[in-house]
Amino acid sequence: MERTILHVDMDAFYAAVEQRDHPEYRGRPVIVGADPRGGRGRGIVATCSYEARKFGVHSAQPISEAWKLCPRGIYLPPDMRKYARVSRLVMGILSDFTDLVEPVSVDEAFLDVTGCRRLFGPGDVIARKIRERIGRELGLTASVGVAANKFVAKVASDLEKPDGLVVVEPGREREFLAPLDVGRLWGVGPRTEARLRALGVRTVGQLAALGPGDAARLLGDHGEHLWRLARGIDDRPVSAGPGCRSIGHEVTFERDTDDPGRLRNTLLDLSGRVARRLRAEGVRTRTVTLKFRQADFTTSTRRRSLAEPVDTAEAIFPVALELMQRVLRAGMKVRLLGVSAAGLEPGSIQPTLFPPSPSRDRKLAEAEDDIARRFGARAITRGSLVGGKEGA
Repeated sequence: MERTILHVDMDAFYAAVEQRDHPEYRGRPVIVGADPRGGRGRGIVATCSYEARKFGVHSAQPISEAWKLCPRGIYLPPDMRKYARVSRLVMGILSDFTDLVEPVSVDEAFLDVTGCRRLFGPGDVIARKIRERIGRELGLTASVGVAANKFVAKVASDLEKPDGLVVVEPGREREFLAPLDVGRLWGVGPRTEARLRALGVRTVGQLAALGPGDAARLLGDHGEHLWRLARGIDDRPVSAGPGCRSIGHEVTFERDTDDPGRLRNTLLDLSGRVARRLRAEGVRTRTVTLKFRQADFTTSTRRRSLAEPVDTAEAIFPVALELMQRVLRAGMKVRLLGVSAAGLEPGSIQPTLFPPSPSRDRKLAEAEDDIARRFGARAITRGSLVGGKEGA
């Protein structure tokens, strides 16, 4: 049976939520990602409204640059708790159509609706129903791509934003992709794109016209994979389950720093915040990821898989510290640090006849959670962080 895959992508999600909740922001350029001091801060644009994009503002841009381009914009710090609540409502709507929902981030997901077509109709009909419900129930818009595989559906959802619907009929994947810029392929970053352009390969169709051996010879081990994508071939399944999402926190320092103590304390604080969210959502992590951005905006990520799932700072922090030590060099100035947890699993432990006594770390975590629930997250902190300032 030919698969029917949907990629649902919320339009300018954070900014759209703010415009929905603040009618006075509608029709105006909204930039989410600023620190409390507005455009003069050192944050990064998380997302921005389509009105702001007309000024040249875009995601991952330094707030200082966005401020120069759009000084009259509305600059807001992210409200991740609110966005997470709205995201859960979006995912709830998607889950009403199929059990096979793979969240990619808080604002996008893949759906395999192959087995639901008899109940809800063909892929384009399901996509319209989803967009209608998101608009009616949440006051937001989503763009949807419909195709026979994940990659083509993802590309399709991005072509007619905002509030778009693009359907690629089975068998027409290569025709659909051919005129697009080669940079749209997953795995083609600036360096690979520059290399391809130097070889005269500017469109997806030109890459698809090569032989698989030629692609591998020109691009290395990754070449054949890119060649398959260029031909619209992607056999990956939609993988439902908690392991498809992640929980993370990051901080941008007020000033670039190479202070080892400050970096260590920042990692400890971030690890604690991630651990609290894991426990609050009843999940544990098998993969810890470090995000590390230098003063020149060079960004690295390092991750490590764990033998057992964990949900405490005492387990997450040593891993994050080790990962940082792999990339940190003497005198290196750091602009941003982030810690995230992926490979999430339900946090409950299979009961046994003689359950072990809670560990010291578990007792500490439970006490911390209890205090935070009663008095707020800021009511308790670690002694090494008292009086310190982790970031801005």
